[in-house]
Amino acid sequence: MEFEAVIGLEIHAQLATASKLFCNCPTSFGAAPNKHTCPVCLGLPGALPVLNEQVQEFAVQLGLATHCEIRLDSQFARKNYFYPDLPKAYQISQYDRPICEHGWVMIETEGGSKRIGITRIHIEEDAGKLVHDEAGESSFVDLNRAGTPLLEIVSEPDLRTPEEAKVYMETLHSLVTYLGVSEGDMEKGHLRCDANVSVRPKGQEQFGVRAEVKNLNSFRFIQQAVAYEIDRHREELLDGRKLIQETRLWDSERRVTFSMRSKEEAEEYRYFPDPDLPLVQLSEARVAEIRNSLPELPDAKQERYQQEHGLSAYDAGVLVASRETAEFFEETLVEGAEPKLACNWIMGDLTRVMNESGCGIRETRITPAQLAELTDLLRKGEISSKIAKSVFEEVRNSGKTPARIVEEKGLKQVSDISELGRLADELIAENPEQVEQYRAGKTKVLGFFVGQMMKQTKGQGNPQMINQLLRERLDA
Repeated sequence: MEFEAVIGLEIHAQLATASKLFCNCPTSFGAAPNKHTCPVCLGLPGALPVLNEQVQEFAVQLGLATHCEIRLDSQFARKNYFYPDLPKAYQISQYDRPICEHGWVMIETEGGSKRIGITRIHIEEDAGKLVHDEAGESSFVDLNRAGTPLLEIVSEPDLRTPEEAKVYMETLHSLVTYLGVSEGDMEKGHLRCDANVSVRPKGQEQFGVRAEVKNLNSFRFIQQAVAYEIDRHREELLDGRKLIQETRLWDSERRVTFSMRSKEEAEEYRYFPDPDLPLVQLSEARVAEIRNSLPELPDAKQERYQQEHGLSAYDAGVLVASRETAEFFEETLVEGAEPKLACNWIMGDLTRVMNESGCGIRETRITPAQLAELTDLLRKGEISSKIAKSVFEEVRNSGKTPARIVEEKGLKQVSDISELGRLADELIAENPEQVEQYRAGKTKVLGFFVGQMMKQTKGQGNPQMINQLLRERLDA
C-alpha cells in the first residue's frame, strides 16, 4: 500500500521585545534563575496583566508579511492546565479570536514553488522552565521565561515531506528575522516548533491518526523527526497495529521519538475569555501604517537581485535567506564590488568560515569594504584567484587591507605581455618534445607549459594571458 504523509507545523517565535508580554520584567537570556520575575509573571493573587503594545505591532507585521487577515478586535483567553512551570495554572493565549488568520507563504521545493496555508497567528505567553538534577530526584523551577511574548504560527496541513517541513520552517525563520520581530536564535529557544504528523493511504481524503512531536529547535531536527514519524506510522499501519493520538518528544542523539502523553483536544483546556484583559483594539489606519513601514521582504529582494544584478534564482535565494547576509552583500556593492564576484565570495569562502567557526557573517573578520577591495583586485587582473584566497586569509588574520597585503608581500600578478611572451618563447624552445606532442594532437600537454610558466613567475603570472600566449605560439 502506498502512503502519503500529512504534516502541519505550529511554530513558536519569541518576540524581540525588551520586556515581557504583560509586565516590565526583562526578556534577556542567561540571567540567574528566577531573577527576571515579578508578581505578574509569578502569578501572585491580585497582580493584573497589562499588554505590551509592541507585541501587538509585531504580530500585525508578521500577519501582513504572511498575507493574513488582521482582526481589529482580537481577544485573549485563558488556556487552563496545571504544570509546575505555569504558576497561574493557566496560560494567557488567544483562542477563537486570534489577531491574524487565513494567510499563506510560498516555499521552494524540488517540484517548484508551493503555497502553504497559515491557519492563524496568535499571541501567547511562554511558560517557565523545569531543570532536573542528574540524579533524577529533584526538579527546579526557573520562571525567567514565564510571560515571555510569543507568536504561534499555525500552518494548514499542506506539507507532505520532511524536506518541505524544513524549508517551511526556514522560510518563517527568514521572515521573522527580516522583520526584526524575533532574533530567531534557535539555540536560545527563540524559534521552535511542534510538528503534527499523520499518514494516510494515497488518494484518501480523511486524515490519519495524528502524533505531535514537541519542541523541535533546529531545521535538521525538524526534518529528522518528521521523517522518523512518517516511517513509524507506516510500519504500524502495515503491521496492522492501531495508532493512538499522542504527544511525543524527539531524542536527537538516538534519532527517535518517544511517547510523552496522550494528545489533548482544545476542549480539555477549557478556554474562556480572560476577564483581566480588554479586547486588542486596532484601527484600519494603524494597520495601514504598519503595512507601509514593512521592510523589503526576502521574495521581493530575491527578485530584485535577479533583475538588477543579474544573479541566478539560486544565488539570489542563498543571499536573501539571511537578512544579515543580504545586508552584507548590499554594503559590499556600495563599496564598489561587482555583484557576481561579491556573491561568489560570500557563498564560497565567507560561508566556509561561518560554517567552520559557527559565527555570523559580521564575525568573520572580513568587512564589506575589504571584500570589495579584494574582488576589485581580482577583477582588474592584479591578483590571481589562487593568490586572492591567500590574501583573504591574511586579511582575516591581520586586519590589513587586501591592497596593502598585496603590496607588502609582492603578490601583484605578472601581466606584462612582453615579459610573459619572452618566457613562453624560451619555454617552447627548451621543450621540443612536448611541442611535438601538442602539435600531434595531445593538447593536454598545454597544462605542462602553463605549470612551468606559473612556476617561473612564482605563481603570479596572469593565467588567462599565459594560456593565450602559449596557444598562439604552439598553434603557429
